[in-house]
Amino acid sequence: MKKRILSAAISALLLSFAAGSAQAENDVNAWRLFVADHDQPVVNVIDALDGDKLASFKLKAPASLSRTESGAVVFAIQGSANAVSAISSGIAFHDHGDHADIDIDDAKLLKVELDGKKPGHFVERQGKIAQWFDGESSTLLLTEQAVLAGKSDATKVSVVAAHHGVAVPYDGYAVVSVPDPADASRRPIGARVVDLKGNKVGEDVACPGLHGAAGSGNIYALSCATGLLLIGQNDGAPVIRHLPYAKSLPQGSTSSLTGGKGMQYFIGNYGPDRLVLIDPTEAESFRLISLPTRRVHVAVDPVRPKFAYVFTEDGKLHQIDVLKGQISRSVQLTEPYSMDGHWNDPRPRIAVADSKIFVTDPLKSKIHVLDAVAFKETGEIAVEGRPFNLVAVGGSGQVHAGGHDRDEHHHHHGHDRSHDHNHGHDDDHSHAH
Repeated sequence: MKKRILSAAISALLLSFAAGSAQAENDVNAWRLFVADHDQPVVNVIDALDGDKLASFKLKAPASLSRTESGAVVFAIQGSANAVSAISSGIAFHDHGDHADIDIDDAKLLKVELDGKKPGHFVERQGKIAQWFDGESSTLLLTEQAVLAGKSDATKVSVVAAHHGVAVPYDGYAVVSVPDPADASRRPIGARVVDLKGNKVGEDVACPGLHGAAGSGNIYALSCATGLLLIGQNDGAPVIRHLPYAKSLPQGSTSSLTGGKGMQYFIGNYGPDRLVLIDPTEAESFRLISLPTRRVHVAVDPVRPKFAYVFTEDGKLHQIDVLKGQISRSVQLTEPYSMDGHWNDPRPRIAVADSKIFVTDPLKSKIHVLDAVAFKETGEIAVEGRPFNLVAVGGSGQVHAGGHDRDEHHHHHGHDRSHDHNHGHDDDHSHAH
């Protein structure tokens, strides 16, 4: 008798399983926060939807974090240990045009580690990665796919002399900063297109005081004392054009850029207590936004593209309406975090995941959680130590009944519809500006 009941239950289960897979696949929403400690060599992984700690990874030194567009890999840049570690986020998307499939695994520390003196800017575009080292005369170019497969396929490309600069990767090319020939310890003086053997392509483009880099849509921007360099590409080598600062702007320049997601724009600092919104397609490309006090950190909202956020030293988080070019709402979150003192003192950082905004509060060992729509604080997550840099990874996708062979999927990481679910790169990397 027991057997018959059991087999009936199994048949019912199989029937419901078949019916389920015949109907709409299961939509799953998954988001994770990767949080680096300010003083300790550790990265904590937290479920962004319920605040549970999922994992903790030991590194060689405190890290700044950058994620790839796809969100499949988070890189931990450990400046004081001359090392860059790679963490598989455990969340991967596979684009099928009308929908994306989502694979969810445990986050794990990958075998690939990049070594070089003073690792600095990390840039990734379309699965291509450029890791800069301030203390090396070459930059490393590699692919996300190889990192995920545990292989380091890195190519070294000469950048003439060690300097605090940046490389932007393209298919078969890179755009690299040009060091000051008189003194490489000064800011770079321009940008150059090179092939993967380091050969120069075309003429250098002047960019005095080059500092600050970000991508938005199909444009990558570098900021200079004279304006922005906008890098585009049709088929062949990247093409660079100069966008001078508007005459209407007061004296100044931007040295830290963040790129919009879902809408093409850039947001940069313009002095300590002003921001500049840059739309490269408009005749009036620059709009200035005054802040109540000095800025601590800026992030864009990848889910609600018309908003960006800025945290100021008075402990407030401000929502910026990018279309209107103004602060739309403000909320008091923390005690003041003065910008006086060392550039790398522990101060709040912002990340956006799903319908939430997360702001680290390193001196209080917690992360503030806000509802992005209501723009109100709804909770907090306790994190040991001094939670500092953070990135968010995730989105929604379909999980197919029966699942996929995970190995088969590792070849598709590049096809994430990343821009809907991107958390921009923190341009305040943990090295001196």
